[in-house]
Amino acid sequence: MYFIFDLETIPDIDFIRTVLNDQESDEELLLENASEELARNKSGFLPPMYHRMVSWVGLWIENTGQPRQKIAWNGADEKKGLGKIFEAIGTYKDFGLIHHNGKGFDIPVLTYRAMKHGLQMPVRMSDYDIRYRYSRHNIDLVDEFSNYGASSWPKLKHLGQLIGIPFKQTGEGNQVYEMFKRDELDLIEHYCYEDVMATYIVWLYMQFTTGHIPEDQFNNLKERALSKLNEIQKV
Repeated sequence: MYFIFDLETIPDIDFIRTVLNDQESDEELLLENASEELARNKSGFLPPMYHRMVSWVGLWIENTGQPRQKIAWNGADEKKGLGKIFEAIGTYKDFGLIHHNGKGFDIPVLTYRAMKHGLQMPVRMSDYDIRYRYSRHNIDLVDEFSNYGASSWPKLKHLGQLIGIPFKQTGEGNQVYEMFKRDELDLIEHYCYEDVMATYIVWLYMQFTTGHIPEDQFNNLKERALSKLNEIQKV
């Protein structure tokens, strides 16, 4: 079994204030300062440690690619959300993971936030099968397509454009904090679900392209996935 998943996060304002020793600045200035002092990239996007989770969506699929179950959470109680995702991914003993930049962002976020809240992650998450960079049980699409950094990392939206499928129709990552402040948690989860389906579709294309699933099976799974993606995007 594989767990395809994605997290949605917002800046952890209280923690950022502590790190920068700044209890006075308004949030906009605080985040500008954080981008300059804490980010290690040109975009100013904060590293995983400085984020808190507000939603996640997961899709269980069989090794053949057949979808089995979708599960999700959204809310302001991060500890509760962490407990739910750890319970979900602990359902199967020998699960694998599929994600887009999960090694670089989502998994570190889960680890940092579990430490913050005093929670234990499923033991499987620290197994060699998951932790090994070249593992076939922990599939990160940015690694697969970039040959582990030998080439540039592809954006999920651009992968969709490459195969002629529109992704990112319900929002962009930089809009999540504004949605959260408007209490649009269901919309955040919906956006997260679209990313999970996009990741699933790209993974299907990769499996077919590299000869791991036959054409008839690929076409069947692809059409069902595209139908679900279209349904998500119409809401």
